Amino acid sequence: MKQGLSRRECLFMLAKIAGSSAAIMHAAEALGIPQPVSSFNNNKLKKVSGKRPHVLILGAGISALVSAYELSRAGYSCEVLEASSRIGGRNMTLRHGDVIDEIGNRQICDFDDEPNLYFNAGPARLPAHHHGILHYCRELGVQLQVFNNYNRNCYTQDDNVFDGKPIRIGEYEADIQGFTNELLAKSLRHTKHLDAPFDESDFERMLQYVKTQGALDNEFKYQGSTLSGWQSGGVFAPGKMKTPRGFADLLKSNFWAGGMIFTQWADQEPAMMTPVGGMDSIVKHFLPHVQDKIKLNAQVQRIQNQDHGVDVQYMQHGQLKTTRGDYCLNCIPSEILSGIDHNFPDDYSHMMAKMHRGKLIKFGLQAKERFWEKDDIYNGISWTNQDITQIWYPEHGIFAKKGVLLGGYSWVPEIVDRFAAMSSSQRIESVLAQGEKIHPQYRQYIEKGVSICWHRMNHQLGCGTLWDDEHYAAGFELLQKPTGRHYLMGDQMALLEGWQEGAVQSAWYAMQDIEKRQSHKSGVSA
Repeated sequence: MKQGLSRRECLFMLAKIAGSSAAIMHAAEALGIPQPVSSFNNNKLKKVSGKRPHVLILGAGISALVSAYELSRAGYSCEVLEASSRIGGRNMTLRHGDVIDEIGNRQICDFDDEPNLYFNAGPARLPAHHHGILHYCRELGVQLQVFNNYNRNCYTQDDNVFDGKPIRIGEYEADIQGFTNELLAKSLRHTKHLDAPFDESDFERMLQYVKTQGALDNEFKYQGSTLSGWQSGGVFAPGKMKTPRGFADLLKSNFWAGGMIFTQWADQEPAMMTPVGGMDSIVKHFLPHVQDKIKLNAQVQRIQNQDHGVDVQYMQHGQLKTTRGDYCLNCIPSEILSGIDHNFPDDYSHMMAKMHRGKLIKFGLQAKERFWEKDDIYNGISWTNQDITQIWYPEHGIFAKKGVLLGGYSWVPEIVDRFAAMSSSQRIESVLAQGEKIHPQYRQYIEKGVSICWHRMNHQLGCGTLWDDEHYAAGFELLQKPTGRHYLMGDQMALLEGWQEGAVQSAWYAMQDIEKRQSHKSGVSA
């Protein structure tokens, strides 16, 4: 009979409970397991001497930009082949005139041409513990501002409770915590003998803690809390507390299981950051260093590992071209890469074809007036059990006339598929109808909208690879290692799926391996 859990099993159990593979990283630290996070930013690549190795970089996402930047500084020659007409991969900020190249649903963003009217259609947040991507923000001079996932003035709305009407997050949390602590107080007060070795003073302190946390009265009952805000008064007259909602009704809402603990997840905890002016500010700050190395509209057709390099054929402006690199760093999404002609080993190809990328949809809505500010909301997220799931309020442009909301954001495949089957206008109509349940005045203010369905985006076909424990054990290490002189990279080759940090770390991992091979080569020739 097996005794206990292995460290790996424990890590994956924690990740499932937390709802994110990023939890693995934090839990592993606590268990004393060495992390695959590189210290590369403190130990730059060594300068190459003699003939400059030529590195082919396939794709122009964040991992590609990091690679081209670092390798070029170390004296390598770099050539970046990007199939689309833009740089940045899923780092995409939409503004006036931008193209959304969704297969079967091409859109042009028609937001007003104003600096503060933009929408981060891909990544939008930078956690404080993502040291790699923050390193480049610091080094390249990307200005950051605080991003707030949590605001008690935002709303939670559930069709199944409170007649579908929204309530402030602060009210919900105050009431459910109050009733929960009332139950705990009753349990403590009626327990003569506690299993834990509490003495009388411990017991009294615990009881006072429960009373304080739950805002209980002297009879240890929950009658309401100032944490919910005042129903009336509070300035020139004594404040009158709001009447608590019923505990049973509070539990019927699913907010306690999701939005209420959202900011406790390892990759969503405050403080988070976002670049001033849009997430693509990171891309813009890389460009002066790497732009001359990038070939756009260069669609890879064939990848062939050779004894001393990698040959790549690509189509550009109707012409088939061939190039050779001493090494190849490849961040082409796995769904697309599996369909490209190559000579990778069978086991490598088999696992690569099994990589499964996620589905995700976002909506950006331009409002002719920042109506949410009249409701005392200046940032944060409202939650709903409807398909839109979330509404984000911009932290930038406060007091400006207009603003852009994130009007919906879902990562649940069934929900994404429902939206994907709609036309652009049908999607926006559905988002407005759902948003009205939170903000009844929605249609009065929303004047323009765009949607982006990432698994239908040309040259992307999905979001971060979903590494469950079975597929991780079967193929992650195999795919992380090079086959010949070809390396897979991008956030698809990290457990931080969907995060730019995963892209950075995967690039560092591959470049350090190239450096080892170059050092070995120099040592042999010496």
